[in-house]
Amino acid sequence: MRATVRTTVAMTAASSGVIVAYLVNQYPKVSHSFIRREILALERRGLKVLRFAVRGWNEPVVDPADRREREVTRYLMQRGLGALVAPVLRVLFASPRRFGRALAAAWHLGRRADRSLPYHLVYLAQACRLLEWLRAERVTHLHAHFGTNPAEVAMLVRLLGGPAYSFTVHGPEEFDKPEFLGLGEKVRHAAFAVAVSSYGRSQLFRWAGFESWSKVKVVHCGLDAAFHAGALTPVPPVPRLVCVGRLCEQKGQMLLVEAAHRLKARDIPFELVLAGDGEMRAEIEQAIGRFGLQQQVRITGWISGDQVRTEILGSRALVLASFAEGLPVALMEAMALGRPVLTTFVAGIPELVLDREHGWLVPAGDVEALAGALEACLTTAPDVLATMGRAAQKRVLARHDIDVEAGKLALLFGATPSLAV
Repeated sequence: MRATVRTTVAMTAASSGVIVAYLVNQYPKVSHSFIRREILALERRGLKVLRFAVRGWNEPVVDPADRREREVTRYLMQRGLGALVAPVLRVLFASPRRFGRALAAAWHLGRRADRSLPYHLVYLAQACRLLEWLRAERVTHLHAHFGTNPAEVAMLVRLLGGPAYSFTVHGPEEFDKPEFLGLGEKVRHAAFAVAVSSYGRSQLFRWAGFESWSKVKVVHCGLDAAFHAGALTPVPPVPRLVCVGRLCEQKGQMLLVEAAHRLKARDIPFELVLAGDGEMRAEIEQAIGRFGLQQQVRITGWISGDQVRTEILGSRALVLASFAEGLPVALMEAMALGRPVLTTFVAGIPELVLDREHGWLVPAGDVEALAGALEACLTTAPDVLATMGRAAQKRVLARHDIDVEAGKLALLFGATPSLAV
């Protein structure tokens, strides 16, 4: 039945001439593999999807799939600010009234934002350039990922007379400063807005007017079948745990290192792998040295998707001590590979992870509770962990199938009118 529905949607999308453009601030990016999966799933359904990004043409990428994506992505800022002047002048003289509306919107957002007005004028200039590209490609719908500047550029494109737009909000950054970002205004002008969890939807409800609530949809980030194909790999007997994510304050790795220090003080053998890199790497390395954990804690730096998979399979559980989240893709990946997870009661995580069934949930910021859960995980028998892992896989595959979730987007894109404003 599911295959029949997918085929029908694909044929409908292809026959209706739907052409979707994706806009991301930086693409490709190691932490944005979920966007790549979404785009490829839409293309499997018969949609034509064009990739646009503000930057990322010269950023290092470790994943071969990301290198392929970069080859088919066009970049708004690749030729610098000077390349935006001609599109601005052409749009201004062709549609002065629409340009005036977009300029007023940019000024209004810039007046309240944490970024000053010149940034928003650059967003308007980017919108002018993108508008010309979209018209040349006959794009029928523009979708932005993240409610930050990509959503603003998409909104300005619409006000300039471009296609209808939508955007996906992930959190937590958007929920830290919703008024500065003008989330409510972006939802008001959008055809629809996407949240990746019910929690995310609730946060959009807070800042969007009640009349716009019906526009807010939940579409989960999804996983490819290829990622978890094959028989489950047994939980290894080694006391190894892995944390996958950017090394930053919101992911809580500093607290995780402190909890690891408590495990060491209790003479509990363990190895902790921090898979990722980020702005707090130096501070985390200093903490590792201060606590004498060089033999127990290892930082990998940025690694490819295949390497992440290997690290997860080589561990008995994935750990995230996050203070703020949307709904972490790393949790989904670990669960899909049959590994229990140890994480915090924040944002959309409890919608996916059930405590003691798929792993352990602890209060965010509670180092003693975190240390206790780590100890419980490390001392739990492998067969019990395997049972948790099977339940975790069943749960995540039922909720985060990329083809099912992309099907929701395909229907929304196909049903969206692209009349000029």
